[in-house]
Amino acid sequence: MSGDEILQLFAYLLPAVVTGVVAFYFFRLHTKNEDGRRRFLLHKDSQKETLPIRLQAYERMALYLERIALNSLVVRVAPKTKSKNDYENLLINQIETEFEHNLSQQIYMTDECWSIIKTAKNATIQAIRSAGMSQTDSPDKLREDILNQTMEKQSPSNAALAYVKKEVSDLWS
Repeated sequence: MSGDEILQLFAYLLPAVVTGVVAFYFFRLHTKNEDGRRRFLLHKDSQKETLPIRLQAYERMALYLERIALNSLVVRVAPKTKSKNDYENLLINQIETEFEHNLSQQIYMTDECWSIIKTAKNATIQAIRSAGMSQTDSPDKLREDILNQTMEKQSPSNAALAYVKKEVSDLWS
């Protein structure tokens, strides 16, 4: 093969190689776009199915936080005996029972939100226990002490409820 023949062969091969490289590049770009589109559609479909479940979980936890707010808790749960300690335990048992009933909702929430809800629960229990340490001996006086405590400072569940509302609004954006 002479130099002219090699140059002529190279002249024939060059457009084919360039065309092949360009075709490969566009094919790879198209495949990547299709893959992204497929992932987006799958994500969109899964969001369509999971969003109502997640919203329901947030609704249930908002209801829980409203129910354990100290002012609504002591109004809703009346003492059954004349013992202050029995009433204190009854209030704490209400909070724990409702929390256990809603434990499964944590899989639909962020870890941070669930942690804030647990903190609100524990702070509410702590507030009940601290009010129970007072020198009162009747459950009615304990109720009054708890209500006075909520007048002085915000209930822990209110702060958690505000965070839940913020997180639900973030779901829409």
